[in-house]
Parts: sequence; C-alpha cells; structure tokens
Amino acid sequence: MNYRKYLILFNFLFLTVVDPAHAQSAAGYPAKPVRVIVGFAPGGGTDIMARLFAQKVGESLGRSFVVENRPGGGGVTANMLVKNAAPDGYTLLAVSGTFAATPAITPKGLPYDTLKDFAPISMVNQAPFLVVVHPSLPARSIGELIALARAQPGRLDYASAGQGSYVHLVSEWFNTAAKVKMAHIPYKGTGPALTDLMAGQVQLSFANIISGLPFVRSGRLRALAVTSENRVKSAAEIPTVNETVRGYAVASWNGWLAHAATPPEILAWLNAELVKAAKLPDVAERIVADGGEALGTTAKAFGRHLADEVARWQRVVKEANIRLE
Repeated sequence: MNYRKYLILFNFLFLTVVDPAHAQSAAGYPAKPVRVIVGFAPGGGTDIMARLFAQKVGESLGRSFVVENRPGGGGVTANMLVKNAAPDGYTLLAVSGTFAATPAITPKGLPYDTLKDFAPISMVNQAPFLVVVHPSLPARSIGELIALARAQPGRLDYASAGQGSYVHLVSEWFNTAAKVKMAHIPYKGTGPALTDLMAGQVQLSFANIISGLPFVRSGRLRALAVTSENRVKSAAEIPTVNETVRGYAVASWNGWLAHAATPPEILAWLNAELVKAAKLPDVAERIVADGGEALGTTAKAFGRHLADEVARWQRVVKEANIRLE
C-alpha cells in the first residue's frame, strides 16, 4: 500500500467515526459521471489538458469524466457554475493561469473569492510562453529586442489574445521588467493574433509554446526566448528571457479545482488519480513534446501556487498601471 492510498484510507476511517453518513456516501465515489467544467471554447490549451487528464482519470476509476465547455466572461461563467454546484465532487473545474489573473483585471470585483470558494486538487502541467517575432524584425535575441524597443519607445507592437488576457499581463510584466515600452494590440484569441503576426501586421507576441513552436519550426516566425526559468527539453536551443532579464520567469499552467466544501477524502482521491495520470509515460511524453512539463502536484502545493499567482498579477497590474473598463 503506497502512502497516498494510506492517506485516503485514513481519511475515510476518520470520517466513518466522526460522520458515518458522510463517509458512507463518499466511499462509493464516483457513482455516476463527473463533469469537468472548462471556461473556454474547445481546442484551446485548457480544454486539451482537461480532456487528456479526464480521459486518464476516467479510465482509472471506471467512470466517465465528461469535459463540458462553458465559455464566457474570461472563465467567470464556468467558475460560478462550480461555485454554485453541489459540493459532492461531481462538478469539477479545470483552470489555467487566467483563473489567478482575473482578480487583478476585474476592477468591479468578482462574484466569488478566488482563493476561498474553491478547493485546489492538483496542478497538472505547466508550459512557458515563447517570445516570437516576425522574421523581418531585426532582432535575434532578447537583448537585441530590448535595444530596439528602447530606441523606438511605443513603436513596436505586440499581439495578445485579448485585453486583460494572460498573454497581455505576461507581456506588460516584460515591459516593466525590461524597462521598455511596447504597444499592445489585442485580438480575439491566440489564433487571430498569430495570423496577423505571421502576416507582418504586428512585430511580436508572447505565445504559448504549444501554439507558437510549430510556426517557429516551419520558419514562419522566429523564436527569441522562452519565459520559463530554465530552458525546455524539446527546444533546448532557445534561451530563456531570464538569462537576459534576471527574475523574469513565468509559465502558463493548468490545474483542477472543486467546490470548497467538497469532502476531503474525495479531494484526496482525485489528487491521487491526477498525480498518477501525470506520471503515465504517454501523458508525460506528450506534454514534454509540446514544450511543457507534466506535474501532478499536491493540493497544498497547488494552493500555494494559486495564492502566489494572485499576488503576482495584482502587483504587475499595479506597477504597469493597466486599466481595464
């Protein structure tokens, strides 16, 4: 018996003594299909990772984990659906870094508390952004990009997936950290942003490595750096921004949450399954091939990461004086 199974058994026995009815209902979990809510349209990074892990967890438990897309409000619609659902572990939430950034870019406040209304289960993967430029731009390194931007303040345009998007915040943090000023051109999604970048309508973008690397490999874009703390295995030839701008390191990530009042033994069970799925060779290899890293963290570690992310983006928004209506 491994440690995690022992922990789950301990929680179950403890609850049997304290609350037999509660423990009895949790012991049969999952007795029906589980919904995994995604706050974005199908085909995006959050959706892809949610489906990958839902399939593996479902196969392991012998029950269907059904991904349900509920786009709207930058993920707020999906978040509210889970907040208002029964806290029984049958309605889960698959999120990305946008979840932690949203409080900083919502001046009128959110109808939920990001850190109190949801229980962290596990962060399942992370992947850096890729600083990509149009081949015509006379910059072949982050140092050259910074020099060019300082020589032409506000003249370089960077594309993002939208006003207040994760890419927008990541890019503005670079502006602050590198002491440069580049103009923000928001698009309605990563696809349109990269299309215009390849057409030369904008000069650069901080694209998710999964989206941007294929265009680099085909020669349609040039990669200057990745935003992870260390170089990625699948593209080790690309340096990090951190090698030039010390302290600048950020990655997109995905994780699973549940209603805050979900029974702890169900959360522990789900965490064990997600950790196991992240260690499967086909899962890990697929994520690494895309430039990312399979994680499968503890719930406590994921909770700390969420708190750190919320604080970071609030600081970035304040320092960069980002104002969203």
